[in-house]
Amino acid sequence: MTPFDQLESDVQSYARSFPVMFGRAQGACLFDQEGKRYLDFLAGAGTLNYGHNNPVLKEALLEYINNDGVAHGLDMHTEAKAQFLDTFQSLILAPREMNYKLQFTGPTGANAVEAAMKLARKVTGRSNIVAFTNGFHGCTLGAVAATGNQHHRGGAGVGLGNITRLPYEGYAEGVDSLALFETMLDDGSSGLDHPAAVLLEVIQGEGGLNCATKTWLQRLQKICRRHDILLIADDIQAGCGRSGHFFSFENTGFEPDIITLSKSLSGFGLPFALVLMKPELDCWKPGEHNGTFRGNNHAFVTATAALNHYWQDGAFQFEIQKKAKWLAQRLDSINASAGGIFTRKGRGMMQGLASRSGDLASKICAEAFQRGLIIETSGADGEVIKCLCSLTITQAELEEGLNILSQSVNAVLEQENRKVS
Repeated sequence: MTPFDQLESDVQSYARSFPVMFGRAQGACLFDQEGKRYLDFLAGAGTLNYGHNNPVLKEALLEYINNDGVAHGLDMHTEAKAQFLDTFQSLILAPREMNYKLQFTGPTGANAVEAAMKLARKVTGRSNIVAFTNGFHGCTLGAVAATGNQHHRGGAGVGLGNITRLPYEGYAEGVDSLALFETMLDDGSSGLDHPAAVLLEVIQGEGGLNCATKTWLQRLQKICRRHDILLIADDIQAGCGRSGHFFSFENTGFEPDIITLSKSLSGFGLPFALVLMKPELDCWKPGEHNGTFRGNNHAFVTATAALNHYWQDGAFQFEIQKKAKWLAQRLDSINASAGGIFTRKGRGMMQGLASRSGDLASKICAEAFQRGLIIETSGADGEVIKCLCSLTITQAELEEGLNILSQSVNAVLEQENRKVS
């Protein structure tokens, strides 16, 4: 019996899909204790956009540690934090003409969502928040209340309130959720408590790679502006370049009042979460939302290194978009070879294939793992095979991984066809 079987809670999940002991990681690859190499198309669920043990980030961190840099500082002022703030402003906010203040929260995406929801309620004096079907925002009580997935909601143990759920774009054929939303807001007898905010992912990662269109986002923004409702963009998985831009909503005309970031923000897999808010919304009292680990200076160091190395100009973004286009073409090719039974979903470097069932998608991912590819599913029933490799993956590695995926699809479909015949 392993220590994991003996001591670790049954809540573990990814270990069930990938039941080996990993010992080393580099770039787009993981290696088990036997030395077997696996291409990683999970990348820490979007936490490792720059790959495992990125050498540029590692060098910056090792130098900082060797110089006895501050590791933990609560929210005190440190050189590492100042450098991050200056770099984020100069390389991310200023070029995009974005004016936001930054709040360092507890180091998880869920904590950033909790802070964003609390702030919206504090600013407006209202408690209701609108969230969408298939949205995923975390598993702490406020965040999981806004999360759609019943599996995660069921673990709360208490009633989950102060959320109104609306259909996301494309959720049900013929349903215009925004027309419904506006009608309910204008109708004093609709029963909709006037919301403090609308919380959404522009690309729903865990919800199945559902993408909001530019037109839909602009309509939502107009409705919210007319009714004095704040807009919160959860960019925790789709941010930091994953969509093909640093923010998933760039070039859409969509301007959130509050933005949450985490996952790949540190660039190195170190816990780090951030809330961006319009300056006029910053009505927090000192320490009103805090967290012991909101001063992870090691994460500030690697985040700054990542921004300086990858976001000084448009070259990295161009490479992401180039790979994303090729990824889409290869997924379309895999689907065509399979008889068109899948639907390609997603955008940028978070795309995948929606299958007819979660069972089929799970079998394909299991087959891929046996062949040396780590890839997972998403969607309400786990029906979407989700490609979430590092953004720094080489063209050769990306092609190798997609070849394995193609082989796995063919192998599983052949097995399924034999069962039928």
